Amino acid sequence: MLDFWRNVGTGFLPFADAASAELPLGRLLRLSLFQVVVGMIAVLLTGTLNRVMILELGVPVTLVAVMVALPFLFAPARALIGHKSDTHKSLLGWKRVPYIWFGTMTAFGGLAIMPFALLLLQSQTLGPTWAGPVAAAVAFFATGAGIHTVQTAGLALATDIAPVETRPRVVALLYVMLLVGMFFSALAFSWLLTDFSAQRLIQVVQGAAAVTMVLNVVALWKQEARQPSQTSPERDTPSFAESWAAYREDPRSLRLLVAVGMGTLGFSMQDVLLEPYGGEVLGLSVSQTTLLTAMFAAGTLAGFALAGRGLGRGRDPYRMAAHGTMAGIVAFTCVIFAAPLDSANLFRVGTALIGFGGGLFAVGTLTACMEMADRSGNGAGSGLALGAWGAVQASAVGIGLAAGGIIRDVVAGLSNSGAFGSAFTDAALGYSVVYHLEIGILFASLIAIGPLVGWATTDSPRTVKKIGLADLPG
Repeated sequence: MLDFWRNVGTGFLPFADAASAELPLGRLLRLSLFQVVVGMIAVLLTGTLNRVMILELGVPVTLVAVMVALPFLFAPARALIGHKSDTHKSLLGWKRVPYIWFGTMTAFGGLAIMPFALLLLQSQTLGPTWAGPVAAAVAFFATGAGIHTVQTAGLALATDIAPVETRPRVVALLYVMLLVGMFFSALAFSWLLTDFSAQRLIQVVQGAAAVTMVLNVVALWKQEARQPSQTSPERDTPSFAESWAAYREDPRSLRLLVAVGMGTLGFSMQDVLLEPYGGEVLGLSVSQTTLLTAMFAAGTLAGFALAGRGLGRGRDPYRMAAHGTMAGIVAFTCVIFAAPLDSANLFRVGTALIGFGGGLFAVGTLTACMEMADRSGNGAGSGLALGAWGAVQASAVGIGLAAGGIIRDVVAGLSNSGAFGSAFTDAALGYSVVYHLEIGILFASLIAIGPLVGWATTDSPRTVKKIGLADLPG
């Protein structure tokens, strides 16, 4: 009877079997708190403060866009951070802990000064005019640098601790915790800032700084074993250039990074467009478009759960990522046809499928990066591999957010001016161009992934398997 209920629990809770003897469930959940922090700060920077700066503080939209984009400028450095955590020299015997700790302190410092910088940006009466924008830029950049460092070293630490057989489910659980952090943080910030004031803004942002410190300390506590022999200052360590060259020796590495960049770009260009599209084109109310976020999150959770379950049973991570890409192509097709068919339900289905495909793609490609670091044996550590994945992924998100809005506005402006003729003045045209472009980018990602399918499960990762179009997933 006890075995029956154990199986029922595992069947209905996809991440219940992510735990192992080396990484018990309690320790795993505690470690995942760093992802809760990353989700909280992401909501604060790109959601709550974005709105507060524009509406309550009256900061120009262009300046707000620049500030929100600043954290993404640090994303390319994630590969270097991962390498440094691989080769860190310390008498204390820790590799990952120092980077998570200093990343936490950097994010804490950025959040601590941020509300004062924003108030200075809004109503500066003394001193040079550049002081407000510079202070705000420093706050945003420091916070972004901190969370990028924490996430890179945190994922590398999870890779070090988790055994190979449970690692896919651990990855999926970590991304679920990221969504959990975003969801509850959005509710908390919305409630706390209902009666907005300068004092309340200071309290909320600095409260987030305190929560960042507390949760990351709890997440770090007794996670990484001290191994002085692994971090001895006397040991020889490769330079970043040498490690990068070793990483590139694997014929899959650059192809995988291209696939990650193209796929992430294809999924992220719609991030700022779905709700306006629903309201402007399909006539949905504010409450109806707000529900789209819940549908997107539900689809993403389903993707994470399916990916964690499938990869835990030995499925090919490249094939899983390809399935996610194909789901995204179907999703954007549904979104495009929702306008001519005037079907809000088709639009909702497409929104959920975008989240589902993005979830499969993210977990599949991240697991592939982890396995590549394990199997390579060429001197490229897991920190470098995960840092490269994070650098490409975060940079693609930043580019996608900016490109989606710019392309939509440019096409809409030309359409309204009559540049395309009277037949192309529909409000959906600007959005449709972006969605069609995303489909094309996802096809490019699928082309990049295709030759990698089946590679992760072979004993020899250097054995190239030639496949044709008929062999692609699906």
